[in-house]
Amino acid sequence: MKRALLVINPISGTLPKEGLADRVRERLAPAGFETDAVTAERAGHAARLAAAAMAEGYHAVIAAGGDGTVNEIAGALRSGPTALGILPYGSGNGLARHLYGSIDTDRALDIIARDNVEPCDYGTVNGRPFFCTFGLGFDAKVSREFAEMHSRGLASYIRSAVQEYLSYSPTVYEIRTGEHAMRIKAFIVAVCNASQYGNNAFIAPGASIRDGLLDITVIHVGNPLTRALAGVELFTGRLDRNVLIQTMRVRSALIRHLPGPGHIDGEPVMMPQTMEVMCHPGDLKILTDPDKPPFRPFITPIESIRDDSTFLMRENTRMAIRNIREKLGKIFTF
Repeated sequence: MKRALLVINPISGTLPKEGLADRVRERLAPAGFETDAVTAERAGHAARLAAAAMAEGYHAVIAAGGDGTVNEIAGALRSGPTALGILPYGSGNGLARHLYGSIDTDRALDIIARDNVEPCDYGTVNGRPFFCTFGLGFDAKVSREFAEMHSRGLASYIRSAVQEYLSYSPTVYEIRTGEHAMRIKAFIVAVCNASQYGNNAFIAPGASIRDGLLDITVIHVGNPLTRALAGVELFTGRLDRNVLIQTMRVRSALIRHLPGPGHIDGEPVMMPQTMEVMCHPGDLKILTDPDKPPFRPFITPIESIRDDSTFLMRENTRMAIRNIREKLGKIFTF
């Protein structure tokens, strides 16, 4: 039997997690997995649980949460033999969407059961790891605003984006790579290991977590109309073809700007004036989908939205049945 540890973040996202541990055990047992389940109780706890599991020889640690939970667990599993699996239970689920194509947790469990482990890349900024994206500029301000909101989900994210957009002032950045040195005024500077922020927002449609490179996406200032077009193309997978976009693929880079907000895998942080970003090729083992089709503009986002909708309808039905059973159980108890 292959031992797996399921780490559940009980406060991530909006989907309920009652009965999740039993469902995971039932789905993975036929594939030869023996699954233990624990709950992350506070910030940093998931990382400690993952590190302990790796020290005890677990084959995999499965993160049931959002990109913040994934960041903690993946950070603990770097350079080790234990593989990362993801059940997308967050608000954005950027890395899970990149790997599995949707937020369908049943699909994710089927992929994990196949036990296809591949060495994948991750990035660091001043030594801090990121596995999906590290961002500066407008998206960093949105991440900070979103983190302070009481409600989660796509609607809250859009609301925080609109509020921030009305008052945001672009920043000047210096970017130095092995081949380029530039000083630019930009709306966003995003350093991407994977293709999207989450919620099917493809900030780097061509990014790969297995090419040994980071994709730096620069969105220039433009005007309200060109920025609006870029916003549309962010969700169609054609952002890299927009006139405001400049993309560089690098092993490392130096970025300078006025100290201020950034985000690491969606979690807001304050960044210093100078930031060194580096790619660490193949240093994290991840349970991946060997049959995932290549990215296609328009088609891949549409398929993901369709799969998300199907999954959410199925999940709502599952919740309704559970609630009916609980109510009937209370009635017949009397």
